[in-house]
Amino acid sequence: MAKRVHLVAGGYPPGSSAGHDMDYARLRLLGFLAEHEDIATTVAGDFGNLDKWLVDTRLLITYVAGPYPDSRQLGTLNEWLEGGGRWFALHGTSGGRAARIEGSSQRQMVREAHHETLGCFFLNHPPVRRFEVAVRDRHPLTEGLPPTFETEDELYMVEPIGDAEVLLTTELPRDPSPPGFGFHYDADTSLLPDGKTRVLGYVKPAGDGAVAYVALGHCHSPRSNSQPFVDESVDESRKTPLRFRGSWENDAFETLVRNAVAWGTA
Repeated sequence: MAKRVHLVAGGYPPGSSAGHDMDYARLRLLGFLAEHEDIATTVAGDFGNLDKWLVDTRLLITYVAGPYPDSRQLGTLNEWLEGGGRWFALHGTSGGRAARIEGSSQRQMVREAHHETLGCFFLNHPPVRRFEVAVRDRHPLTEGLPPTFETEDELYMVEPIGDAEVLLTTELPRDPSPPGFGFHYDADTSLLPDGKTRVLGYVKPAGDGAVAYVALGHCHSPRSNSQPFVDESVDESRKTPLRFRGSWENDAFETLVRNAVAWGTA
C-alpha cells in the first residue's frame, strides 16, 4: 500500500510567486518524493481542504510564502499531528500575515496561532548572503551531514516557540540589514542568550506526531525575483542573480530533504 504525502507549495495571493520560484521548489520536492516508488503525493497551493488531504497521510511538506492555516484548518492539522502525523516545514512556512505600518513602506509579521504549532515565528532576514550552518545534534534528519556546511540563502531570523531539539544553527550577532530593508520588528527575539546564535532547524514533538522546521530554501527566477540586492559574500557588486537556487544546489541541503522524506514516511 502506498505511503501518502501531501505537499503544499504556493504564495499569496493565490497563484502568485510571492518572491519565490514556487514552480522550481515544487518540482524539486516532487522529485525527492518520486525517488520512492511506494510514495503517493497530493499537491496544493495552500492549506485548503486539509480535512480531505490529510486522511491516511503520513507526511505533510510545506514550502509557502504567505499561505497559513486558518483556525479550522489549524484544528485539522493539530488533530492529525496528535494522531501521529509528521510535518516537515521549510523556509517561509514560519511567516504568514504581514501587517501594514502606518507611515512606512515596511510591513511587520503578525504572530498567529499556527506559529505555536510550528514552533517558531519569522521576524526578518538580511539580504541573501553566504553563511555557515552548524549541525548541532544527531537525529535521523541530520544523518550523513557534516558538522558544518556553507550555503547561500536568506538567513532567516526566527523566534523559537516552546521546547524543541535544535538541529541546525548559525552565528549572526546582529541583523546587518540596511535601514528599511525587509520587515520591521520591535525586538530581536530570534537571538539566543549567547548573543550570537540563531536557530535554523529543529524537531519537536506534537502529540504522537512531530514537527520539523528548516529555515533554508530561498529560490527565485527572473520573473519571481524581489531581491533588490544581495550581500557582498554572494556578489562583490551586490547585484542580485536573476536566477537563484541557493541551498537547493547544496549537497547538505539535498541530504536533509531526503532524510526528512524518510523520517516522515517511516
